Amino acid sequence: MNETRPQPTAPIGRFRPNLTFYHPNAKGTGGAIALNLHPAHDDVGGSIMAKVANQTAVADRRGPNPTYARFDWENAICVKLDFNDLCKILQVFRGECESIDDGRGLYHRSPTGATRIVLRHLVTPVPGYSLELYRTRADGAGEANAHLLISPSEATGLCEAIAGSMSVICFGIPMLVAHDTTAYREKVQEARHVAAS
Repeated sequence: MNETRPQPTAPIGRFRPNLTFYHPNAKGTGGAIALNLHPAHDDVGGSIMAKVANQTAVADRRGPNPTYARFDWENAICVKLDFNDLCKILQVFRGECESIDDGRGLYHRSPTGATRIVLRHLVTPVPGYSLELYRTRADGAGEANAHLLISPSEATGLCEAIAGSMSVICFGIPMLVAHDTTAYREKVQEARHVAAS
């Protein structure tokens, strides 16, 4: 019996896997984060792109028409985390420090504005890690913020994922580059000839 397998809906090479955490709560003050790995290539350094969105709707699973929590992905704050940023994040997750740069956080400036990224370890009221992003627009049109509480187990997994990604963030995806080895082979042959005589 032949079975027809469903074809992928996205063209090959167009879908980028991501790691996403959703943390809705009953107050509607939760958050979500989506992380995408971008390996280094050509003359472009690697990074992890982070998009943090605030919760916009509370879930209500009662009744005949349940609703689910929703997040404001259209107005999410996006940041590009490069090698240095990721190293500072790993320090917090590994317990080397309680927060990035003693609570001052990371600052990213661009022509459209500035973003401050704060990551700190929490013990109370619940253990975990608080990730906060604050964006100020360069045109003075307003400020935005987004936040997420990361559980200790998620922080462990995220720490391992970042650490495991560092080689491709630094050096890209390994590939064999053809090059002329004639000089090397001649030296090896010469060394063998000298050793044999």
